[in-house]
Amino acid sequence: MKQRIFISSVQKEFAAERQALKAYVSGDALLNRFFDVFLFEDSPASDRRADEVYLHEVARCDIYLALFGNEYGWEDADGFSPTHREFSAASAAGKERLIFVQGNSDDSRHPKMLNLIRTAGNELIRRRFNSTEELIAAVYASLIKVLEAHELIRFAPFDASYCRNATLGDLDFNKISQFLAQARRGRNFPLPEDTPPQDVLAHLNLLDNGRPTHAAVLLFGRQPQRFLLCSEVKCAHFHGTEVSKPIPSYQVYKGTLFELVDQAKDFVLSKIDLWVGTRAQSAQAPTAYEIPPEVVSEAIVNAIAHRDYTSHASVQVMLFKDRLEIWNPGGLPVGMTLEKLRGPHASVPTNPLIAEPLYLTQYIERMGTGIKDMIDRCRNANLPEPEIRIDGGSWITTVWRRSGGKPKQATRPRLESRLESWPESWPESWPESWPESWPKTMTNKILSLLYFGERSKSELSERTRVTTDANSLKQALRQLLDGKLIAYTIPGKPTSRLQKYRLTPKGHALLASLQPGGKT
Repeated sequence: MKQRIFISSVQKEFAAERQALKAYVSGDALLNRFFDVFLFEDSPASDRRADEVYLHEVARCDIYLALFGNEYGWEDADGFSPTHREFSAASAAGKERLIFVQGNSDDSRHPKMLNLIRTAGNELIRRRFNSTEELIAAVYASLIKVLEAHELIRFAPFDASYCRNATLGDLDFNKISQFLAQARRGRNFPLPEDTPPQDVLAHLNLLDNGRPTHAAVLLFGRQPQRFLLCSEVKCAHFHGTEVSKPIPSYQVYKGTLFELVDQAKDFVLSKIDLWVGTRAQSAQAPTAYEIPPEVVSEAIVNAIAHRDYTSHASVQVMLFKDRLEIWNPGGLPVGMTLEKLRGPHASVPTNPLIAEPLYLTQYIERMGTGIKDMIDRCRNANLPEPEIRIDGGSWITTVWRRSGGKPKQATRPRLESRLESWPESWPESWPESWPESWPKTMTNKILSLLYFGERSKSELSERTRVTTDANSLKQALRQLLDGKLIAYTIPGKPTSRLQKYRLTPKGHALLASLQPGGKT
């Protein structure tokens, strides 16, 4: 809601200046968002005394702005001018008062005006002006101070400024204690584990005059999105290479920044392929995601830690058939270029008070090597290099998947070539618990095909060469679903025309256990 400014003066003396002030406040993009100006001469005709109207408006206003000149003005029966009456009423009501005095000399002033100026000077700071331009500049500066004092605008960094309407009661002290324990283990954080939560917040510079900052709410809030709605993370999974509806899988995650990183990372890892090896070399079977988890984590953490939290956009994590895209509201740090990001560079966090706790809990590093590490890990996994671009006010990171993105740079896992040459039946190591009624040849083919990616029923039918006996395919799919070896890509709509099937982690593990001694 806008604050109401009542501009008082001897009407004839400052008629032009009053209109200029109203026009300026109304036309300024910033001031117009917060203030409305009332001038007595703009009041419609009414069956009321003038002094009743202006005193009523003083009572309604939030800010009393007075222009004092040489004239004192018309005096009532008690010898007071309207301006004097207005000033007294504003003072008695505790209104915010801004007083501007014309000229540097008091020689020509009416004695009563001079007395009013002195009275005002004993109670508050006055400002002098000699022209309309000086007056506008002085009023602008004063109104900006009012906005800053009421914390309607800020000059401190976003993460360091007070989160409006939030109190320490809106923070989860258990989360602060968990952070403290994790930070001590991960980075030898110096505070002992029994440090009071408020002392932890103070040590991390997360309090502003004892009140929680935006960073404190985002990191440790009970419900951060209650105060910062767009801090949520939106995750979507598309089966094709473009954004299209209906969206097979869509989640909006809320919580602290730590929780957002974990939830978004789990969303991606649950959708991409996971290869499981054998126990030939050790008691534990090796696993490998098609995108290294460290790359997924780094891209998501970068977006959440370094985004512009004043933006009304949210971080978006979108998984396509050929790539993972992460949209981060905001641009690059000042002085940084896309080329510099690819090599070693100084760490310049957009939100330093957010970045520090993420560093202490080992979510991020502080060496400016995150993007280079992503590039190196993708190369080691035989994936194309991640791509970064700025588009429409967002920082977009693209990580290519093993299948689809740029096949010429990706290599196929060794297991893939072996699966393609497997015989029509599984080896003798088929589990004893596997029901004899299951059509093993059909399930072999289904599991082998799904190893390389999601397939629709029609695709499976074509690849397994089922043309006349569709019942055997249906039976095999149902038994694999019941055994939780495969799953729908659209669980809530089994009959959707976009429905496909995918391997579950249990299905991947079974594949690995049935390999004839090979490694992924």
